Amino acid sequence: MTSTEAAAIALQDHAALWSVGEIRASDVVHAACDALVAGLDTPGLRILAACTRAEADYDVHELLPVALDELGLTFYPATGDAGREDAARALARRMLAGELAPRELTSRIHQRFGHELPLTERLAELDDDYDVLEYDNATVDQVDAEVTAEARRLAAHPHVPAALRGQIADTW
Repeated sequence: MTSTEAAAIALQDHAALWSVGEIRASDVVHAACDALVAGLDTPGLRILAACTRAEADYDVHELLPVALDELGLTFYPATGDAGREDAARALARRMLAGELAPRELTSRIHQRFGHELPLTERLAELDDDYDVLEYDNATVDQVDAEVTAEARRLAAHPHVPAALRGQIADTW
């Protein structure tokens, strides 16, 4: 994966996490700056990256969809399943990167989506498993391993559109 692909994935993940209230708008602005440094460059991305922390809370909601669209990425509203699934995949990637513990991933997924999102149902069940470990034969390490396997399954879903992968590799 090129650095521009990684930056595009990171920006998409930040968009998804921001849309469900997992991160601050200023974190999205930082991801936009990182994307510029990595070699992605569009007018909307430059404007988004130029936001101050004070402006971010007010302007990201308008600037982010434009910047993503210019890059061929999609901004999914948090109210739909696609947006919630995108956020769940972003959380899974964060856990695999070591930014979240397995237990923290299941807890966040369970709190945000309950047992209502089919894509994350297994993670919600595993969160329940953590709660009953003392009454079960499973160990924390066993549940952690199952969570990690499920996070890998979620993270493996294609994230950057094929057209963008070619565009990033060929253009930037």
